Amino acid sequence: MFKRLVKAPKMHAVDTGMICALRGITRQALLTRPGDLCALLESFVYNELRKQALWADEPLTFHHYRDKDKLEVDIVLETLSGRCFAIEVKAAAGLTARDFHALRRFRSVAGDRFGSGILLYDGDHSTAFGDRLFAVPSGALWAGAGGSRR
Repeated sequence: MFKRLVKAPKMHAVDTGMICALRGITRQALLTRPGDLCALLESFVYNELRKQALWADEPLTFHHYRDKDKLEVDIVLETLSGRCFAIEVKAAAGLTARDFHALRRFRSVAGDRFGSGILLYDGDHSTAFGDRLFAVPSGALWAGAGGSRR
């Protein structure tokens, strides 16, 4: 796909609730171990995107980007025509320009194939963070499917 990539598969839990039950992960544990929350949220978003990809006009393939510098993009969607869309998942409500570092790197590597980069976060509004880079509330995953989920 791209130069300077490290080929490493990324696994996602199909049922994040089941993973929590099997591993004994409680709400309190998620509050004290934010790394677990981030991994579960990333898998949850991945699964939601896989479901919604069935509605796309063009088939999508799912990838994970990591370069030799260990810079990662959580989810990369690629169309049959080669257009790529990068998605980062953050469990935080606040954002900084640094949160877009991996998306910027991917945009540079993808070149003309880059469609847009989206950072899904726990905020309440969408905002642009540069050329084809956007911060979008994670609730927007359901907004296009008949309204926002509450």
